[in-house]
Amino acid sequence: MISFLAEQTSTSSESTQQVVGYPTLFLLVALGSLVPVIPTGALVSTAAVVAFHHHAAPFALALVFVTAALAAFIGDMALYWLGHRGVRSRNGSRWLRRLQERAEPGRLEAAQRRLEQHGVTVLVLSRLVPAGRIPVMVACLLSELPIRRFARGDIPACLAWAAAYQLIGILGGSLFPEPWQGVVVAVALTVTIAAAPQAWRRVVSRQTAH
Repeated sequence: MISFLAEQTSTSSESTQQVVGYPTLFLLVALGSLVPVIPTGALVSTAAVVAFHHHAAPFALALVFVTAALAAFIGDMALYWLGHRGVRSRNGSRWLRRLQERAEPGRLEAAQRRLEQHGVTVLVLSRLVPAGRIPVMVACLLSELPIRRFARGDIPACLAWAAAYQLIGILGGSLFPEPWQGVVVAVALTVTIAAAPQAWRRVVSRQTAH
């Protein structure tokens, strides 16, 4: 998927919409928020690189930002709605069970404590921290947080998330003259950011074991 976007950057630079495809970006980010197997952060950064090299860069970057933030919000709300139905159901639901399975017990407990202390503002940080979104979402579901209140906290969270990964793309795009070079840098940065917390936990666990 990322390689496909990278190839597109080398074939045309006339229009960000033609190269990346705003509808495609919207669909993939929304789907990645709902079923987190798609590297949505890398997609946004890649799109930002291409937009940065566009002749109407400010307008193109604004479209990437709005598209990514709106898609992330819709995906989050759909996932929370599905999980909320499971909480209210006597037998639960497969969506709620899958969310609970993906939330590590330690991280879930920490998310529940932060939710009690800071309310829905924790959603902003959860969106920015790799693998932090699901534990906080599960904590919100288990506390039976109303959907409207979740939405109020998720709006700034999605805006901050889209801005952060777009900045990574702008950084990658500003370092090199060719879009594909910026794409490589942006993808490498997003992968490193996503993998860093897990690598750090492994190091800490090995030291604790020794």
